[in-house]
Amino acid sequence: MIGKPLILVVDDEPQIQRFLRHSLAASGYEVELAHDAATALRLAGARDPDLVVLDLGLPDRDGKLVIGELRQHSDVPIIVLSAHDQEAEKVAALDLGANDFITKPFGIQELLARIRVCLRSAKPDQPKDGRIRLGDIVIDGDARRVEIAGVPVRLTPTEFELLTLLAQNPGRVLTHRQILTKIWGPAHVDDTPYLRVFIGQLRQKIEANPSEPKVILTEPGVGYRTMELG
Repeated sequence: MIGKPLILVVDDEPQIQRFLRHSLAASGYEVELAHDAATALRLAGARDPDLVVLDLGLPDRDGKLVIGELRQHSDVPIIVLSAHDQEAEKVAALDLGANDFITKPFGIQELLARIRVCLRSAKPDQPKDGRIRLGDIVIDGDARRVEIAGVPVRLTPTEFELLTLLAQNPGRVLTHRQILTKIWGPAHVDDTPYLRVFIGQLRQKIEANPSEPKVILTEPGVGYRTMELG
């Protein structure tokens, strides 16, 4: 990434555009604004932004369609802006390939934190030994081994796959459907209670206090994310 990271803000509310342009610029980002889907897609192709902040309620097209079109040719991180009552919309957007969501009204510090996580995840620093690290947790994919502060932890094969999937997407929300499809296959996309059982088992083994998890975090009604790195 050369120079300031470029953020494309897609929202049709002028006050939000002004607020985000000022706040993001003051935080060291270059900002492009789009008020509708057509402009957003044109600018995404012309400017190749480092990250997109996307409102789902656009005047000319559903924001989820913009995600779908972007994902046909780009892995650019996408943070969705959504209203409080749009839980199903959040899940659909994440399933289509959005990286994260933030609920309106929101604080700029929360948005800036989400942006930093997405930008780090887009260009992760890969350990030279190929291991994945989450704080004191080290996941060795080749040896299929997990250690916490140097102490081996015994996981079942499914628990290992689940932890690895989450750790490969640090700070990113993975929906129930995404996790179930990846670990158990398309036939199990509705088995959310089954997933909760495995998350509970995994937390018992890797969390210092499973009742107050710090490594695997729940996004109620949506899915799970791991702790942020760095």
